[in-house]
Amino acid sequence: MRRPAPQAQIAVMAERSSSPRTDPFRPTDEDARALARRLLAEARHGALGVIDAGSGAPLVTRVAVGWDGTAPLVLASTLAAHTQALLADGRCSLLVGEPGARGDPLTHPRLSVQGRAEATDKVALRALWLRDHPKAALYYDFADFMLFRVMPSGGLLNAGFGRAYRLAPDDLAVPSARA
Repeated sequence: MRRPAPQAQIAVMAERSSSPRTDPFRPTDEDARALARRLLAEARHGALGVIDAGSGAPLVTRVAVGWDGTAPLVLASTLAAHTQALLADGRCSLLVGEPGARGDPLTHPRLSVQGRAEATDKVALRALWLRDHPKAALYYDFADFMLFRVMPSGGLLNAGFGRAYRLAPDDLAVPSARA
């Protein structure tokens, strides 16, 4: 297939930019909130995006994820580059949601949580973490491991084709955990 000439591409882009844009996000409803909370509660791992302290470039890595009803939890070793990045600048994003066994992975729900990672009390949350990550008992108490709480500033939920939502921090918290 032949690509249009650059001038034709520019003309099409200019025409699109002059037409009114519609907001692709739906109004957040209780179904969207429930799905976001379910994705967080079921997540055992996710993709953590941080800002590399040395280069300032984005860095994404797979991490183990937990959920305390108000914020995602991430267990990480201080030896890891992503932990060093979080200690230098806590701004981060966490993507959770598993593609299904069949079909296009992009049609399955996923949630990106934007926030700030803060070191939290690893001892107090040990039982909660190990309930969902029993194999972590081998290294959870190592001195180089820290537990971070990702304090949400917002979230983007893609609930499937044509079903996108912007979420506020309160939309993510389990109602009983907000009190």
